[in-house]
Amino acid sequence: MLYRENTKTVQIGDRVIGGGHPILIQSMTNTKTEDVAATVAQIQALTATGCEIIRCAVPTMEAAAALGEIKKQITIPLVADIHFDYKLAIAAIEAGADKIRINPGNIGDASKVRSVVSAAKERGIPIRVGVNSGSLEKEIVERDGGVTPEGIVESALRQTAMIEDMGYDNLVISIKASDVMFCVQAHRLLVQKTNHPLHVGITESGTLYSGNIKSSVGLGIILSEGIGDTIRVSLTGDPLEEVRTAKLILRTLGLRKGGIEVVSCPTCGRTQIDLIGLANQVEKMVAEFPLDIKVAVMGCVVNGPGEAKEADIGIAGGKGVGLLIKKGEIIRKVPEKELLSVLREELEHWDQE
Repeated sequence: MLYRENTKTVQIGDRVIGGGHPILIQSMTNTKTEDVAATVAQIQALTATGCEIIRCAVPTMEAAAALGEIKKQITIPLVADIHFDYKLAIAAIEAGADKIRINPGNIGDASKVRSVVSAAKERGIPIRVGVNSGSLEKEIVERDGGVTPEGIVESALRQTAMIEDMGYDNLVISIKASDVMFCVQAHRLLVQKTNHPLHVGITESGTLYSGNIKSSVGLGIILSEGIGDTIRVSLTGDPLEEVRTAKLILRTLGLRKGGIEVVSCPTCGRTQIDLIGLANQVEKMVAEFPLDIKVAVMGCVVNGPGEAKEADIGIAGGKGVGLLIKKGEIIRKVPEKELLSVLREELEHWDQE
C-alpha cells in the first residue's frame, strides 16, 4: 500500500499535497530574501524550470516583511523558513506566507510555539515540522548514545503531538539526514506512526556531483516505497540544478510524466564523433519542447538503429555522416554537422505528425 495515497491532504497556496495528489517539487532560494528583486528573479527562473513550491529563509524582520512583496510577483506557493525566533514566524504569516517551516525544538518554549500555531490557525496555513539529525533534543541523543533513526522519528512525533495538542493538525512532517540509509530507515519507521504528509529529501547531500548521487539513491528508495508528498534535492550549487534533478528522479521512477527523456550510449572505440558534446547539446535543446517522448543519441551507425529502437526518435553519428532514426527505422542520412539542426526540426513539427 502506498503511504502517500493515505495521508491527510494539506493545501499550500493553490496547490494540494497528500491523499494521492502528485508529488510536488520544492527548492529554496539562495538570494538574500530582503533583496526582493533578486529573490523574485530566482523564483521565476526556478518556476520556469519546474519548481512548484519555493522556500525562502527568514532570518530577519526585513526578510519577513519582504515576503509580502515577493508573493505578489510569483506564481507558486511561498514557504517561510524559520529558526529560533518565533516572532519571525508570526511576521512571515502576517506577510502572507503560504506555509511556514519551523523546528519547534528551537523556536522557544511552549507559549512561543502556541503563539505561532495560533497565527497559522487564524490564517489557515500549514506548518511544516522539520527535524534533522543535527537538531535532536539532547536528552534523546544521550539516551540513545547518539543520533539514531528511532530518535529522529521520536523527536518529530513528539513535536507534532505538541502542535496537535494545541488544536492544530494542518501539518507536514520532514525528517532529514545526510546519511542516505539512515534517512531511508527513519522514513520507514515514521510512516508506521503517522498519516501526515511528508516532505522528503537528503539534507546537506553535497555538491552537484555527490549530491545528485546521494539524493537520487535516497529519494529513489524512499519514493519507490510509496513515501513522500513533496521533495527537495538539496545541493551545494545552483537551485535550478535541484529542480532539474528532482524532475528526472520523479520521471525515472514513473511518478511524473512529461518532458523529453534523453538516452545516450557510452563512448567506445567505434565512436568517430564528439558524442559527449552532441549529447549535452541535445539534452539542453530538448528542454525547450513540452513533449512526452524519448530521444536517443547514439555514437555510431553500427548499433545505433538497434539501440535506439525503443526511442521515439534518435540520431546516430558516424564519420562525417549521421542517421536520423524513428522507432528503430532509419529515415534519412545527413551530414554529421546537421544532426542537431535536423533533430530540432523534427521536434518542432512533432505534433503535426
